[in-house]
Amino acid sequence: MGKLYLVPTPIGNLEDITLRAIRILKEVDLILAEDTRTSGKLLQHFDVGTPMQSHHMHNEHKTVANIVNKLKQGASIALVSDAGTPAISDPGFLLTRACVEADVEVECLPGATAFVPALVNSGLPNDKFVFEGFLPVKKGRQTRLKLLAEEPRTIIFYESPHKLVKTLTNFEEYFGADRPISVSRELTKLYEETIRGTVREVLKHYTEKPPKGEIVIVVGGNK
Repeated sequence: MGKLYLVPTPIGNLEDITLRAIRILKEVDLILAEDTRTSGKLLQHFDVGTPMQSHHMHNEHKTVANIVNKLKQGASIALVSDAGTPAISDPGFLLTRACVEADVEVECLPGATAFVPALVNSGLPNDKFVFEGFLPVKKGRQTRLKLLAEEPRTIIFYESPHKLVKTLTNFEEYFGADRPISVSRELTKLYEETIRGTVREVLKHYTEKPPKGEIVIVVGGNK
């Protein structure tokens, strides 16, 4: 019986990869990558020559059974996403569940993920929090926002730069203009920044200065 490794990869700064992650990526028989071109650059940088196979949200339903069969036949396989920890708003859950159901051993390495540094440096309470990932684009969005408006714990969202202003506008409507918020952008990269304030203040900032890069939003809970 083989083993599936879930291997976190840097969200920006390549120095954030662990020595153990590099070793595992070199030792396994196959690496499943969300985008082989993106992961190929990382593997080349760390001199990893392990074969890669594409595994992403558009093909994972079709490939899971075959991958589990390889693992049951003794293959060791690592799963990586483009950045961060697999299965956190990225492919990984379906394969992990299938492996657990098939009694295939699964091991997740600790490592990079965007929401933890964003939460910690937000200055908002982090003893209890809710991770929401990406909000629904259309169907179910209003229902979700109405529900979260009453959430007393700190709430964490992922968002793309071109949708940030729309999402902050939604927050102003459903959470209130004075709700405390922190927006972290380009974490671990050269132009990393965190803007803190009320929803109204942060919305004004990004309306005047359109954002770029990956974004994590941390919203204070309803008090």
